[in-house]
Formats: sequence, structure tokens, C-alpha cells
Amino acid sequence: MKILIIGGTGLISTAITRVLQQRGADVIHYNRGAADSQLAVAPPTIHGDRKEFAAFEGQMAEAGRFDCVIDMICFRPEEAESAVRAFRGRTDHFIFCSTVDVYTKPSPRYPITEDVERQPRPSFPYAYAKSQCERIFEEAHSRGDFPVTIIRPAYTYGEGRGLLHTFRGGMYNLQRIREGRPIIVHGDGTSLWASCHRDDVGVAFANAVGNSRVLGKAYHTASPEWLSWNQYHQQIAQAMDAPEPTLVHIPTDLLFAILPAEAEWCRENFQYNNIFDNRAAAEDLDFRYTIPWMEGVRRIVAWLDERGRITDVDEPPFYQMLLDRWQQIPAQIDL
Repeated sequence: MKILIIGGTGLISTAITRVLQQRGADVIHYNRGAADSQLAVAPPTIHGDRKEFAAFEGQMAEAGRFDCVIDMICFRPEEAESAVRAFRGRTDHFIFCSTVDVYTKPSPRYPITEDVERQPRPSFPYAYAKSQCERIFEEAHSRGDFPVTIIRPAYTYGEGRGLLHTFRGGMYNLQRIREGRPIIVHGDGTSLWASCHRDDVGVAFANAVGNSRVLGKAYHTASPEWLSWNQYHQQIAQAMDAPEPTLVHIPTDLLFAILPAEAEWCRENFQYNNIFDNRAAAEDLDFRYTIPWMEGVRRIVAWLDERGRITDVDEPPFYQMLLDRWQQIPAQIDL
């Protein structure tokens, strides 16, 4: 099979490519060539920027027909519209990497199934844009432009970058945990979160290719291991053989009021329970959760340590200042 992956060097893309290569597929990447591949044998790559729509669509016309296209880096409606123009009548299957963030929060029920209402308002731009992309591809499927499958990963992690925390990025949180220094956790740390290793998610994507059962459907590839944010950080510490972490809880609304850009995801996402039903993916995609959180963390920490990348040089100046000021509050209250 001739398979195009738009992207190819990201976490999930790398896992998908490995599985498809092992199965003997003819995999081609499309990307800017700005990131190094983690693959032992990198596939042929068409270089370009999919945001330059006319050029991208011209390159795809020159590339000819694909048995399957997997779009890993479509984030905005105009990119989805360009993909429809590029591949209309030129592929037997289009797989869109969406996100579980498309759903309205808080959810009206748990666990969240694929038919729960999607984000109807633009207060969370990332989620709203992804939900619009889904609708564009669903319309393309209905018109007969090409058959579509939507896969909605939850938080997917793996060797290649650090782990998520209250302010999302940076290695400093891991360094703080390793040294036993306090870390900030939004709210009271009891909302539930689910993290899935990229290798498990990658197999599910690969199993969608050429699978007639998945056409016109959407699927979750989320972890069934639901951890509170407190447990999430505590298990990171255990996996690192670090001291029990000192968790400093600061109300989510306050974090957003002080740091609206840095705490946007806390307010719009992390403060809510993220519990997803994976039964459809298990049945149609043979999706399996084989790498528990603790094992996955050990893999990432080992990978980062081999490269000397766990450090606090990327810690933002506000972090310690916020900790200091929050911890002074009790002494300032005189009842």
C-alpha cells in the first residue's frame, strides 16, 4: 500500500510509521524537513509547508494517488479545506488525527463516548478549530470526496519530549520532582487525567489503514488508566526514584487570572475529568493499552537522561515567584 503521512516526525507519526514499515507498506512523509526523524530508516519525504495551500495542493497533485492519507498536522479549518481540495478523488481512505479535546467540557456524562456534543464555542481555540476540521472532513465523506476516519487521541506521550504538567511544557517540572522541590498543581489535584504512550496509539492508527469497518466513524485512543493530577505527579516521582513530591495546590481560576496564556489549558481542559470510552477502538482498531503509566515514565526519563535533557534552565521566572507568594498568604490572613 502507498501511504502518505502528513507530518511524520512527531510522536504519534513516528510510532505509526514504524508499524507500517514493519508491515511492508510504502510510507511517504510530507513535512518541512525542520525536525529530525527518530526512525532507524526514514521514509522518502516530500518537503513543503502544508500552510502554503496552493503549493501544497500542487505537490499532492504531482505525487499522484495514495491508498491512504494520514493527516497528523491539520489544526485549522483552512488546512482541512485545503486537504479536501488536495485529495478529492485521489485517495481511498483519509485518516484525520483529531483530539478528545473537541468535546464540550464539563462532559454531560462519563465515560465520554464518541457521540458526545463537540465544542460549540471558540473559548478554547485549539479544541474549537479541531472540531471545525472534523466537520469539514465529515462533509467531504458525505459528498463522496473520499472515505474518512477520525481518530481522537487523548494526551499522548513518548520518547522525544518531556511530560505534561500544569503549565504544559518544559523540563523544569521533572527537575523539580527529581530534586524534591515543590511543584504547582492546578486546583486541588483531584480531577482525572488519562495518558497513553504513543506506541499504543500508533498501532491503532496503523490498524485503521485499509480497514473497511472504520470508514465514516470516529474513535478514541485514550488511556483507561485514570489518575488524578496528584497521583499523576506522585507516580512520576516514584518512576524517577525521587522523593514524595510536595504538591502546591493553587485554584485554577486564580492561575488563569494571573497567567491567562500559561493557564489556558488548565481552565479549559485540565480542571475537568478526562475519562473516555475506548470500546469502539478496541473492537474495530484492536486498540490495546499495553504500556502502563509508570513504565512509560521510566522509558521517557531514561531517554531524556541519555541526552542530558532533564534540567531547569527552561523554568519561567514566574514559577518560583508564584510559589513564594502563594505560600505567604496564610501568614497574611489575620482572623
